[in-house]
Amino acid sequence: MSTGDSGPPAVILEQHGAVALIRLNRPRQLNVLDPALGRGLVAAVGEAAADDSIRAVVLAGAGRSFCAGGDLSVFHSDPDRAPEAAGELIDLFHTALRGIAIMPKPVIAAVQGPVAGGGFSLAVACDLVIAAEDASFLAAYTRLGTSPDGGLTWSLASLVGRRRALDLVLTNRRLDAATALAWGLVNDVVPADAVEARALSLAATFETASAATTAAVKRLVGDAPARSFDAQLDAERASFVARAATADFREGIAAFIKRRAPVFPD
Repeated sequence: MSTGDSGPPAVILEQHGAVALIRLNRPRQLNVLDPALGRGLVAAVGEAAADDSIRAVVLAGAGRSFCAGGDLSVFHSDPDRAPEAAGELIDLFHTALRGIAIMPKPVIAAVQGPVAGGGFSLAVACDLVIAAEDASFLAAYTRLGTSPDGGLTWSLASLVGRRRALDLVLTNRRLDAATALAWGLVNDVVPADAVEARALSLAATFETASAATTAAVKRLVGDAPARSFDAQLDAERASFVARAATADFREGIAAFIKRRAPVFPD
């Protein structure tokens, strides 16, 4: 995939069976977010979402860092235009993040090295996160005299609670991978040379899952924070009853009774 700029593409989209691998491809710059990378990420997320042959997505970064945040040179080169440049870059970033959120397929981040600012936001916005042992997480925004973007305040408050979210953003505490695992920010920690392979292996498990059921679960969990418990019970009932009318459900029940692996028609 090309982003339209000269030189190597800022984002590469590969297909591994039923898994799409989206790779941030600015390794020398630690995959910092600039307009080219933003456009490439928006395009890759949209393409993976629209491809019915894709069952899961892995988001990775080339080189020694998953993503070290935004490209600050964009603002330093023309301070008077900083508000306009920030708005344009954030619009691209947030479009990609909204695409990840509404995508019916699970998105798995494979992260390594220093993950900071917008890279932190991007990682925790994914559905699942596999971290390398050398990964570290840093908000960094207040050091720049600004507040977070990329939904970081929402994601952190949802994942670790208000007090820890404020701690991470206000004090710029750097979390190592082990602490991130203990706090529930990542799902697994593996050796640095195995992080992408582990994420791809996890993504491949969705090749034989019911795609519509995976989408239903992602939708229910994603909508839960905005609902009361009572409303969530109603949403779960409606989803279960709807799924009970599908061929996938009939196959799942038959496979359970016959003690075999299900083969879902969708």
